[in-house]
Amino acid sequence: KMGVPILGTSAEDVDAAEDRELFDKILEECHIPRPQGHTVYTAEEAKQAAHELGYPVLVRPSYVLGGQGMQIAINDEDVEQYIGIINRIAQEHPILVDKYLQGKEIEVDAICDGTEVLLPGIMEHIERAGVHSGDSMAVYPPQTFSQEIIDTIVDYTKRLAIGLNCIGMMNIQFVIFEEQVYVIEVNPRASRTVPFLGKNLKDLGYTEGLAETPDMVHVKAPVFSFTKLAKVDSLLGPEMKSTGEAMGSDVTLEKALYKSFEAAKLHMADYGSVLFTVADEDKEETLSLAKDFAEIGYSLVATQGTAAFVKLKN
Repeated sequence: KMGVPILGTSAEDVDAAEDRELFDKILEECHIPRPQGHTVYTAEEAKQAAHELGYPVLVRPSYVLGGQGMQIAINDEDVEQYIGIINRIAQEHPILVDKYLQGKEIEVDAICDGTEVLLPGIMEHIERAGVHSGDSMAVYPPQTFSQEIIDTIVDYTKRLAIGLNCIGMMNIQFVIFEEQVYVIEVNPRASRTVPFLGKNLKDLGYTEGLAETPDMVHVKAPVFSFTKLAKVDSLLGPEMKSTGEAMGSDVTLEKALYKSFEAAKLHMADYGSVLFTVADEDKEETLSLAKDFAEIGYSLVATQGTAAFVKLKN
């Protein structure tokens, strides 16, 4: 609006990735699925949308950076609380309510010159979907997905880059739920620190598609400053809370993972106690984790409800 020229992807195409109706139309044209969702403006509309979709749902304002104001709601009370938080800041844009798919998340950074699309790599998130990508641990190349899923991600990335008229960098987040690939979010812009192109991919010596997979495994770990920042909840979710990143590289996932923890100043002790305190809706996941820690020699401590659940199931 101020007449400043924008290099690369146009403002209209960046807007198309944020505007729910425009983005849904592009996904439909590209034949790419996304989690079901609704656009709402009030808490009552949000609750109605959540009932139609079925809990849990992801509630978020449109046009956000760092996941600000994004929350996973499991009941009407959560929706009312989160809508209240979102509306503390005057909203020019609608609120989005999407079905939350509790699957595995994959992240792709792609480069498009308008004709060809290069995927330098695909990153698999270690945590389940719902933790902001800046706060999650990610492994490259992916370790647990079939070739069919990888091929689908490459195909969808190409379609989206061309469909959004992307020039330069773009970031896409996918969720794998019941062996199906869904698009969660597309950012047709640079994320964090990236290079400028200046030339097309062919002139730079690259071929389109997925770049060659490396022999080594690389794990990205978030770095947090909870000890330095007052009144910050350490519980992770869709809103980003990390203040930095570190990486560990080795020939196996286990070694790379250990190095990434050390680099992030999170030393993993090989003995001691683990405290389990888990919300009721997540208790089913507790059992396998508790067994794994017990098998490698840790003592288990739990709050009353979690302890009763583990004893009952064990």
